[in-house]
Amino acid sequence: MKTHPMARLRARLLTAAFALTAILPGAGRAADDFPSRPISLIVPFSPGGGTDISARLLASALGQHMNASVVVDNRPGAGGQIAADLVARAAPDGYTLLFANSGMLAINPWLYKLHSDPAKAFVPVSMFSDLPFVLVVPTALQAKSVGELVAMARSQPGAHTFASSGTGGAPHLAGEIFQQATGVQLTHVPYKGGGPAMTDLMAGRVDMLFASVLETVTYVNAGKLRALAVTGPARSPVMPDVPTLDEAGVHNAQTGSWTAVLAPAGTPQAIVDKLSLAIRQVAALPDVKEKLVSQGAVPHGSTPQELAELAARERARYGDIIKQRNLHVD
Repeated sequence: MKTHPMARLRARLLTAAFALTAILPGAGRAADDFPSRPISLIVPFSPGGGTDISARLLASALGQHMNASVVVDNRPGAGGQIAADLVARAAPDGYTLLFANSGMLAINPWLYKLHSDPAKAFVPVSMFSDLPFVLVVPTALQAKSVGELVAMARSQPGAHTFASSGTGGAPHLAGEIFQQATGVQLTHVPYKGGGPAMTDLMAGRVDMLFASVLETVTYVNAGKLRALAVTGPARSPVMPDVPTLDEAGVHNAQTGSWTAVLAPAGTPQAIVDKLSLAIRQVAALPDVKEKLVSQGAVPHGSTPQELAELAARERARYGDIIKQRNLHVD
């Protein structure tokens, strides 16, 4: 697939911004001794959610791998900005890290007035996992496939609803991308969290929802919801019988979320590289991979450069859809 010149330019610019890493005297020696004290992994969401579960898995495995203590510190609120601001102000020494998701890097900059630009406030360390969504509907809904759902929606523009865990989140953007790819017109119903959205979906008060595999697999297996398609590039190992959107005939609608580790801008590159390598090695461990897959995630470590380029591509893509769909948060 050819990359648009503007997208390549954006990627290079964001990579350059991400790479504003100070080259400090003694940085190599500091990396040799790193870590010599506990590392704080700041999580922008409350304990118990999917992001928190993945962060705790990483913290445990990374601590064992680096022979150090990695402590999860939950700082929820303001769409992740409380945690982001805390890490942005932290000493750039590798001991305070941010466990971010794609929304914080690629979506929030278009919808919120942020205290700092994520591309300048942090340096990329590594991805940890991909989190594809699944399109689910109530079992009472007549549509048994994506094709039937699209036909139903086209027959009554605006009459059918899609829920989300909140305006501006990745599940909301998944619904907007789905509409753009299929040409259907749906009515968005935002909730304050995935739980209430799931409850109303099972009750038939809304017609469809894009949510993580982890959130939905129990209800699908229990026959309370019907899974029509997953939004990633491949089928989910947890739902092997559910086709991808592409297999279901909806192209250019691949969406989802991903998790990644960031460090404050100015962190010595030698420390960033040491952390990045360790995270990639941890993500490849069989037991870590097994646990991530059981959560509906796909293990995916990366180099700092690969993470910077991914963030640039995603930021450009979501920026385009937000502008085209005239989306905003109240």
